[in-house]
Amino acid sequence: MTSRITFKILEDIARDLSSNEVSFPTFLDITFQVRNALKNPNLTIEQLAKLVGAEPLMSTRIIRMANSVAMNPSGREIADVKSGILRVGMEAVRTVSFAVAMSQLRHSSDMAPFEPISKKLWEHSSHVASMSRVLARKIARINGDEAMFAGLVHDVGVFYLMSRAAPYPELVNDLPELHALLAGWHDNIGHALLSAMGQPESILQAVQEHEVDREISEIKTLPDVLYIANKMANRLCPWRDPELDGVIDTSVLDRIFDADTLAEITTESEEEVQSLKAALGG
Repeated sequence: MTSRITFKILEDIARDLSSNEVSFPTFLDITFQVRNALKNPNLTIEQLAKLVGAEPLMSTRIIRMANSVAMNPSGREIADVKSGILRVGMEAVRTVSFAVAMSQLRHSSDMAPFEPISKKLWEHSSHVASMSRVLARKIARINGDEAMFAGLVHDVGVFYLMSRAAPYPELVNDLPELHALLAGWHDNIGHALLSAMGQPESILQAVQEHEVDREISEIKTLPDVLYIANKMANRLCPWRDPELDGVIDTSVLDRIFDADTLAEITTESEEEVQSLKAALGG
């Protein structure tokens, strides 16, 4: 029975995401508003601040991020949205909009049956987002804000699949089948969802490849950053159930870093990671 439900969910999603008129979940509304605003090349800080200021959660998260250790090494706190956007940059507003959207979904009544998974998933996602920014800036020397966004949305397919599974109690209560659906399909579903939302190719590639095991000798690109950040988070705060899915192989970390270097990166980054996680709501 549940296998047929799984097939129906995947079939429905494939049909929806391949159509010209994709019906997105309401939790993504704020993300679309921000995305559409940021597409305007003439957008001013004042206009963006007005949009953000209309959403209390957005305002709070932007100011919290602006005052985080990662974004505020001077320790000078700010209290208004416009100053917050000036400090974190417009790119980070996109990340915060997704954080707010996912928070709204997590706390919706439909998601109550998935609370144990969604709690672990959010902890994992916010850690990957924060660690991606750290690795991008300190090692790969690429755009840290883009890396943070990729880290936050890399498992959006899991959230989306749970929202689609919610109407089927038989599947919700069949943990092995549910876990197989989430673990086996979230990367491709996430890629398709983000593609339909018009996200850039760099993000799409990184999300699609974040669990494709491979050997890398240096962390140079966004897919490299996300792959390694995800492996690091899987050691500290995995969302998958090891009894249902087995232990995730993170041995690449020991091949690309020696023990002292890995410990040093983790220790040096911990305060920054924790401050960004708190700002994102993790």
